[in-house]
Amino acid sequence: MDSSIDHTVRCLIVENEPLAARLLEKHIAQFSQLTLAGSAWNAFEAFELLKQESVDLIFLDIQMPGLTGIDFIKSMSNSPDVIFTTAYREYAVESYELDAVDYLLKPITIDRFFRAIQKYLQRRESPAPQRPPIPTPEEGVPDHLYVNANRKHVKIVFEDVLFIESLKDYIRIHTTGQAVVTKEKISAFEDQLPDYFLRIHRSFIVNTRQVTAFTANDVEIGDREIPIGVSYKQLVRDKL
Repeated sequence: MDSSIDHTVRCLIVENEPLAARLLEKHIAQFSQLTLAGSAWNAFEAFELLKQESVDLIFLDIQMPGLTGIDFIKSMSNSPDVIFTTAYREYAVESYELDAVDYLLKPITIDRFFRAIQKYLQRRESPAPQRPPIPTPEEGVPDHLYVNANRKHVKIVFEDVLFIESLKDYIRIHTTGQAVVTKEKISAFEDQLPDYFLRIHRSFIVNTRQVTAFTANDVEIGDREIPIGVSYKQLVRDKL
């Protein structure tokens, strides 16, 4: 294992199935870098434990009585890193949007557990990659950028973008081939776009080169009708 780790990783298991909890304890015991700081049967016990113990990494079940693991993490302003453990595949996308280290399906094998721990150690040792700044006009106008989505850097080609939709702290980028969700405020993302993109609503930005029709109330891109905000109507008329 990597000897550069500064200190033992203190782990918390939040799991209401005794067999699953014991299996996680056995897996943790296989790693010299990991130590078990505590175990909780539900989110409420975990919350109390976190008040008393220093924890670096939580192994968190999703389906639990009272409060799900997803809701538990959403309720915390500054949670430790999380590896979700569950028997259900359908929560994977939401877990990645919460920036989880990994998503383990039960029963969790030691091989899959090992790979999750490697991801965590790499994340802890390496600072989060910074998106390169958009070149200045003297350097040329960029035709793409990369966004973080599903633990990958996804290339977004500006010409392929249809429109961008705000989802509070996230945005959904609709392109000709896919929809990509990334954690970013729409206003910050707007500043990185070429001048042929137009904010038409507090929740929508459109690529004017993809607009097929518009009225006083909405912009059409193919078969999609995107509303124009009241305060944006004059700007849209001037631009389009």
